[in-house]
Amino acid sequence: MNTFTQFFVIAGISAAAAGGTWLVKKPSEKVALTCDASQISDEEICLADVPDTALWIDARSRAEWKKNGLKGSILWNMDPSEDANRFEAEAAAAILNADFVIVYCGSKACGTSKEIAKRIRLLNLGPKVKSLYGGWEAIKDSSAVLQNR
Repeated sequence: MNTFTQFFVIAGISAAAAGGTWLVKKPSEKVALTCDASQISDEEICLADVPDTALWIDARSRAEWKKNGLKGSILWNMDPSEDANRFEAEAAAAILNADFVIVYCGSKACGTSKEIAKRIRLLNLGPKVKSLYGGWEAIKDSSAVLQNR
């Protein structure tokens, strides 16, 4: 058997195996991150409860923010290579003009958003500040929020 024939035989067997696996297991369905407001802390908010006019603050890395941060969001993270004072200064004007501020990080387990939200509250600039329950995982599973990116 020549190389091309071997390739097509192997590719055919692989495709058949993949198809069989798909028929038996079916594709996995994404389970949206649900949020029960009675189960979260006072410092958090469910995505469904976020006001449309909220200012979004991304507490993830600069690379993640540039890759897929929400449109109009402000970067403010705790990366030691970043300038924390600069984040605070750049965000202050936007926060002063906001009615509501939502801070999100990578996941439900990420505590960075809570820490950044706490720092913003200590500035006492006026608006309500909450961290997003579920973080980026909640956002990426919501087409409504991503449509506004």
